[in-house]
Amino acid sequence: MQRNTGRKQQGRCPSALQILDCLTATTLPGNPLQTTLPEEIGLWPEELRLRVTQNLTAAGVLIPIIERANTLSVLFTRRAAHLRYHAGQVSFPGGRMEPGDADVLATALRETREEVGIDARNVRIAGFLPSLPTVSGYAVTPVVGLVSGDTPHIADPAEVERIFEVPLDFLLDPANRQRCSREVLGVLVPVSEFRYAGERIWGATASILFRLRTALEQSL
Repeated sequence: MQRNTGRKQQGRCPSALQILDCLTATTLPGNPLQTTLPEEIGLWPEELRLRVTQNLTAAGVLIPIIERANTLSVLFTRRAAHLRYHAGQVSFPGGRMEPGDADVLATALRETREEVGIDARNVRIAGFLPSLPTVSGYAVTPVVGLVSGDTPHIADPAEVERIFEVPLDFLLDPANRQRCSREVLGVLVPVSEFRYAGERIWGATASILFRLRTALEQSL
């Protein structure tokens, strides 16, 4: 795992047990297409907000929190450059809901196995975060899962260019959130991102991390 090359960490990191306790009351959404707007999208022009919240497709992603001795980190993928959507961007393992999936939890676990080789039997489900819309037309439900650090994983080159980890305390530290602007569907809008060891984490992935922090604030 790469060392932190960002700012000095100022936040505290909850333990795996605290994460489980904090998220134990959360439930899988009954309607995976019912979303709530991330903070940044809530600030976008109304016309653009409407464009990214209509005609959505259900999707699920796993936030894999890797447990090692006295440390927690989050596993990310960098998507393959040839993909149609979000090529080369940093994301969580996940994808669209398929007809054979019982629910978006099954979707997140299936996609995780396909993309990074982590089997559902090695994921301890901690809880769920509210679904959010993406500019590519998905309603994404984030599933928080704990994975032992000795669990093997391997990238599927058809979808994933590389796998990397970022310390959880770095992602939960408000000082490491960077605010900037980006053109989305032809409109310049505010976005937030993280920069870590040469990787840029932004868009829906960053929004999910902000929601994770909000959910865990009582444990920080």
